Parts: sequence; C-alpha cells; structure tokens
Amino acid sequence: MLRKIVPNEIRIPIFIVIIATFVTIVDMVMAAYLQSLHHALGIFIPLIVVNCIILGRAEAFAQDNNVISSIIDGAGMAIGYTLVLALISFIREFLGTGVITIWGSLALYINKLFGVEQFPIFTSFFVSPAGAYIVLGLLFASFAAIKNSKKKEGKK
Repeated sequence: MLRKIVPNEIRIPIFIVIIATFVTIVDMVMAAYLQSLHHALGIFIPLIVVNCIILGRAEAFAQDNNVISSIIDGAGMAIGYTLVLALISFIREFLGTGVITIWGSLALYINKLFGVEQFPIFTSFFVSPAGAYIVLGLLFASFAAIKNSKKKEGKK
C-alpha cells in the first residue's frame, strides 16, 4: 500500500519498520494469549526482524553492484557480524559471570591466574538484553574514540 508513496531512498528502512511492527505485535499477542507457543518459539520470532534488517542491507547493496561484489560483501558482512556477536558475548559473559567459559578449563585457569572473581552486582544486568545494548554502546564509543585519536594524530 505504501510502495507508491514512499521515496526509493527510504523504501527499505520503511519496509523493515513495518515488518518489525507487525512481528512485534504478533510476538506480544502470542505472549499474552498463547504462552506455550510463545515459549516454544522463544527468540525465533524476534529474529525475523533481525533477518529483515540483514536482508534489507544486502538488497540495498546488491541493487547497485554486480553479483561477485555482492557475494564478497555478503561474506564480509557475515564474518563481521559473527565477530561482533562473539565479542559482545565474551564481554557480557565476563561482566555478567566473571569468567569466560568458552574454552572450558583453560578459561578457568586464566581467570584464576588473573584473580578474576564473579561480580554479583553486574550478574543480572549484563546477562539481560539491556546489558547487551550497553556493551554495544561501549564498543561503539571505544571504536569512535580510537578513530578520533587517529584523526588527531594524522593532523599533527
């Protein structure tokens, strides 16, 4: 219905917002009236929105580039997205539990070596979705600070 109204420059973001709105409404209705189905589907319903964002970005790149460039871009985005998720997960796990358990006993040895204890104040916060957003914001701020310091060094 909005295809002819929405300018091409913002078409994909508008469509993603519309899809996200309907998916969120369905998720809330399921949580209210179909708890067992909502519990069974878990995180998969909100992941529809994430998939729309990723596919929208890929489509925006692919419409202006050739197939080979689009494949390389898609592979680069997948690798980058995976690395960012892993980094955020490591930071959240460390701040939320005080240990990094991905490497099992090696991680426990490293944590004991550096005297890392569990941080009970942060435990419930950093393992929540809000903690993920705080970690993401801190990562953005860190990368922006590094980028700005490199620009200042370049001007000197």
